[in-house]
Amino acid sequence: MNTTTTPRPSPTRKPYPTDLNDTEWALLEPLLPPPKHTGRKRKYQAREIANAIFYLLRTGCPWRMLPHDLPPWQAVYQYFRVWRSSGVWQSLNDTFRTELRVLDGRQGSPSAAIMDSQSVKTSEKGGLVASMVARK
Repeated sequence: MNTTTTPRPSPTRKPYPTDLNDTEWALLEPLLPPPKHTGRKRKYQAREIANAIFYLLRTGCPWRMLPHDLPPWQAVYQYFRVWRSSGVWQSLNDTFRTELRVLDGRQGSPSAAIMDSQSVKTSEKGGLVASMVARK
């Protein structure tokens, strides 16, 4: 993560290298779903949830081994699942990809695609014949 400004974790813990700094959070926050108006209020800040997800992705640790100074793994996993199923991660990827392309002086979306395929032999006679059981 870029550290142009100091990260702001919860006041009770030291920042991890994967924590979002203020600039990164300012870009990410408007793209995350707002809290619901009905039901229970959020117990954990969205920034801390995002910090925990980025920690997990960078370190590769299992969900249950998230450090204890981050929100509980169950809460982090729940937000991850909800954001994945509602398309938040895809939306983030699309938005940031477009912005980076424009910053590089290119069009927001690609104008051409390259497809590459590799042929792999399955058998000398072909897939259908080789997969059928011989009859007598």
